[in-house]
Amino acid sequence: MNLFSISWKNILHKPTSVVLSLVLFALGVGLIAFLLQVDKQVQQKFENNLAGIDLVVGAKGSPLQLILSSMYHIDAPTGNISLEQARPFLNPQHPLVDLAVPLSLGDSYKGYRIVGTTHDILDLYGIQLPAEMMWQENFEVTAGAGVARKLNLSVGDVFQSSHGFTDDIHSHDQDLKIVGILEPTNTVVDQLLLTTPATFWKMHNHAEDETGRNGDTGHNHNGNNHNHNHEHEHEHNHNHNHDHKHENGNVDSMKSPESIISSASNTFLLQQGGNQEITSLLLTFKGRNFQALNLGRNINENTDMQAASPAIEINRLFSLMDTGTQALNTLALAIVFVSGLSIFLAMLNKLRDRKLELAYMRVKGASRTQVFMLIIFEGLIIAFLGSLLGFLLSYGGLYFLSESMETNYNYSLSAGSFSKAELYLFFSALGLGVIAALIPAIQASKTDISITLEGN
Repeated sequence: MNLFSISWKNILHKPTSVVLSLVLFALGVGLIAFLLQVDKQVQQKFENNLAGIDLVVGAKGSPLQLILSSMYHIDAPTGNISLEQARPFLNPQHPLVDLAVPLSLGDSYKGYRIVGTTHDILDLYGIQLPAEMMWQENFEVTAGAGVARKLNLSVGDVFQSSHGFTDDIHSHDQDLKIVGILEPTNTVVDQLLLTTPATFWKMHNHAEDETGRNGDTGHNHNGNNHNHNHEHEHEHNHNHNHDHKHENGNVDSMKSPESIISSASNTFLLQQGGNQEITSLLLTFKGRNFQALNLGRNINENTDMQAASPAIEINRLFSLMDTGTQALNTLALAIVFVSGLSIFLAMLNKLRDRKLELAYMRVKGASRTQVFMLIIFEGLIIAFLGSLLGFLLSYGGLYFLSESMETNYNYSLSAGSFSKAELYLFFSALGLGVIAALIPAIQASKTDISITLEGN
């Protein structure tokens, strides 16, 4: 006697009696699975992009906004700070700062943000890249893997940026040229277009007198006597005069990158005047001593800038999100409980109509245990189908959420991963189906054959 086959046929015989239980079960399991996936993937993305950054320094405003705009690129910047204010942190001799990565924000291309920064940003995220694929001079761009894939960009492509983070704002006249494409990193860098900070100054006409006119980056490096022991492939200590000629924003190919100070270096920024602006600085510390831990407070109290700790602000963000997540989890658990109760009531009601059927099974030789297991299998099948439908609903929800996030924030969620927590959820759901069928199964196994048959 194939009990599983009989149980399946009993469910199909009167499917309307279990439809409500199935739908409720699917909704409850689906909502819990959806929340588990979103919570896991969002936290994972935030953690991947922490990149060991200890402090973010920028204009006064919301600390969380500063973190989101500078590290995760999903909010508007709080404003700009002058290069003169940032200069002490860019100095490689700073006693507390190990790495300072300047960011200039405000432009985009087809919704993807263009970031004016130095090569040190690659060190933050552990990215290795050949020198010829790095943005060395103004108007050169290295594209992240995600933006290159989405916009079908390749090395040598030329484009014009838009002012702001949407395409409906006017474009700049200068051409930007793709010189390299990063490998996928599963970090925010995948969604960025990287260029030099001076590219922003030129496009916004902030520093023509410092970096030359009409794209000419001719500059004299005799003015500032800095001795930098900054071990970077393209940063050198020069006392030469260099004439870097550009035409329509393109670097003169006759100049070797090794013979110049790259515009994508802190050395170059330290030799510029203080009237230029950047958006923010990403800092990592040399150590976790008392002075380093108090650097943020000193900046906030003694300067016109703002310092924010990524760890503190992200924990604060997650604490705000936890309230809503817990409320949804409570609702999902309530739905699952009601669905389990619905399975119990549905099977109990069906049992009254099936007493004669069960009695005939006993007459034909079925034992009490077989009758018991028959009802248990029915509860298990309903729970299995409900769980399966619930997971399908959760992955469908993830797909649509991912599409929305990619459109609005250039972030995406994976709808194909199955976590350990979801595995526990699946087996818990099956266990609930067994529990819901337990009392009806016990009653069915205790059916008195003679009384049932005499009554019919």
